[in-house]
Amino acid sequence: MTLESVQALLNSEDYGDRLSGVNQLRDVDPPTALEMIKPLITDSQARVRYSAVSIMDTVGNANRQETLALLRDRLLTDSEVDVRAAAADAIAALKFTEAFEDLRTVYHETEEWLLQFSIVAALGEMGDERGFELLQEAIQSDNNLLQTAAISSFGELGDPRAIPLLLPFLEDQDWQIRHRLAQALSHLGGEEARACLEKLAQDELPQVAEAAKRGLGNGHW
Repeated sequence: MTLESVQALLNSEDYGDRLSGVNQLRDVDPPTALEMIKPLITDSQARVRYSAVSIMDTVGNANRQETLALLRDRLLTDSEVDVRAAAADAIAALKFTEAFEDLRTVYHETEEWLLQFSIVAALGEMGDERGFELLQEAIQSDNNLLQTAAISSFGELGDPRAIPLLLPFLEDQDWQIRHRLAQALSHLGGEEARACLEKLAQDELPQVAEAAKRGLGNGHW
């Protein structure tokens, strides 16, 4: 692989070649890769745009201001929901707290659950305390997947105010939600979280019980 061979793939009229070129950019130094990837961020093929946006978290630190502008543009304007979701993921991975208001606006304006899910998951990774209210909305939705993502993100934020919002899920019928709950409570600490984990440690599902026991062993008590 050479820069010339990768550039030839990126310039190809065959979108399969362009996809291959984007994947090869993972092995190129970030500043060079960022320059080469920029035209593909607005490629005519959605799959190419998705792949290009998806590697921005590995190359974007080379020029954060430019990367933020590119990701914001895809989040706000792309015609494909999965590309917009990938932009939200990359924004969070790169800790672009400057884009928090954009994420919140898109969450409220979109009817696409996939995009909402990506934003909820992104809020935990981003670690911005302003995300608490949005996570509160998500956990009270009637979408099981949004609730699951919100539980995980509350754990990542580490804000103990989340505990009362998590309590209703202690006996949820979905074991995966109870499993995520055990993981989240492990990061929140405090006596109330510990009491919840002790209950989950008796769960009928081994995966849930083991996660709770690990939390009791590793938590902030």
